[in-house]
Amino acid sequence: MSEHREREHRKREDRECGAYRERRALIGRGAAVWTRTAGTGPQRVLPDGCTDLIWSEAGPDGELLVAGPDTRARLAPGPPGTRAVGLRFAPGQGPAVLGVPAHELRDQLVPLAALWPGAEARRLAERIAEAERIADAERTAEAERTAARQAVQGRLLEDAALGRLRTAEPPDPVLAAIVAGVSRGTGVAGIAAAVGLGERQLHRRSLAAFGYGAKTLGRVLRLNRALDLARTGVPFAAVAATAGYADQAHLAREVRTLTGVPLGRLLQGSGG
Repeated sequence: MSEHREREHRKREDRECGAYRERRALIGRGAAVWTRTAGTGPQRVLPDGCTDLIWSEAGPDGELLVAGPDTRARLAPGPPGTRAVGLRFAPGQGPAVLGVPAHELRDQLVPLAALWPGAEARRLAERIAEAERIADAERTAEAERTAARQAVQGRLLEDAALGRLRTAEPPDPVLAAIVAGVSRGTGVAGIAAAVGLGERQLHRRSLAAFGYGAKTLGRVLRLNRALDLARTGVPFAAVAATAGYADQAHLAREVRTLTGVPLGRLLQGSGG
C-alpha cells in the first residue's frame, strides 16, 4: 500500500472507529486512563474483566458513569464526535473505589451517583465540568484544547479514586493469585487448592472482585491476550496456540461468542 493510500486508510478508520488513547494510571496494578472520541461506526467495547469510571460529554452537561465488567461485547453509547475520558481499574480493583461488589455491576452502565453519596459524585462532576470550561476558554487550537481538557479530567478521576483507595481495606492477596492462575490456564480446582480455599469460596470471592467466576475471568483474559497477539500480525493458528486455545477453531468460536463478530472482522477496526 502506498504512503498516500495508507494515510487515507487510517483517516477512514479514525472516522469510523473514533480515536482511542490510553496511559498508565497513577493508582497502579495495571489500571489505565483512557480517552475516546466516537467515530461514525459502531463503538464496540470488548470484555476485559475490568470496571471503568467514565466522564462522558454526551448530553448538555456531561455525566459520570460506571461501566461494570462485561461478559459480552457491548456498543458504547453516544453519537459521532462524543468524547469520553475513563479510568479503567485493574481486575479486582474497582470494588474498593466504587463501594459495591463487582457482580452487582456486571453487564451494566450506571450513573456514579447511584453508587456514591450524591454530594461526593456531584462535587467530582462539578470539578470535571469546570476543567472543561477553563480549557475551552483557552485561545488555542481545538485539538490542543481537547487534549488539555481530557488530561485534566483524567487526573481528576485518578484523584477521586486515590482518595477512596487511601481509606479502603488493603487488596486481598488472593485476587492476584486468581488472576495469575487463570492467566496460566490453571483450572478452578487447582487455583482453589493453591490459595487454600474451597471452590465455592473461590467462586464467591471472584464474583465480588471480578464480577464473575474464575473460569469466566480466564476466558475474558485469554481473549484479550489473543487479540493483542492478532493485532501484531501473528497468524491466527499461532495466536490460538500461544494464547492457550485448543486450536484455531476454538479461538474462532470464543471470539465470536464474546465479541459478537468473527476475529477477522474485529481486527478490521470497526468491529460492527
